[in-house]
Amino acid sequence: MADFLTSEWFAEINATLASRKLAATDTWRVVLSWDDGPAQLPHAVTFSAAGGLLAVEHGDHLAADAVIVLSYVDAKALAAGELDTAVALREGRIKLRGDSAAVVAMANAIRA
Repeated sequence: MADFLTSEWFAEINATLASRKLAATDTWRVVLSWDDGPAQLPHAVTFSAAGGLLAVEHGDHLAADAVIVLSYVDAKALAAGELDTAVALREGRIKLRGDSAAVVAMANAIRA
């Protein structure tokens, strides 16, 4: 797997997400944001579903349904599968603002 947040990482993740089948009516945007990452890397990523397609892009989206705030280290660990979301939530390492249903939809789509 490519290094977290590199162009190669986005290409690999989007290729995987493109294989996910979503209902055409699924529409949401969820931002994962951190303030403590390396300056040369994005400070956030946005997962989105629209028209049956699932994708991730660098940066945050002003019309996001939900924002998940966490540390860069935790974001990297989640992306690598080294940190369980339930554990991170239970330990208070993830803060959620906005529509939790969008986060659940995102998690289900990514897991599928």
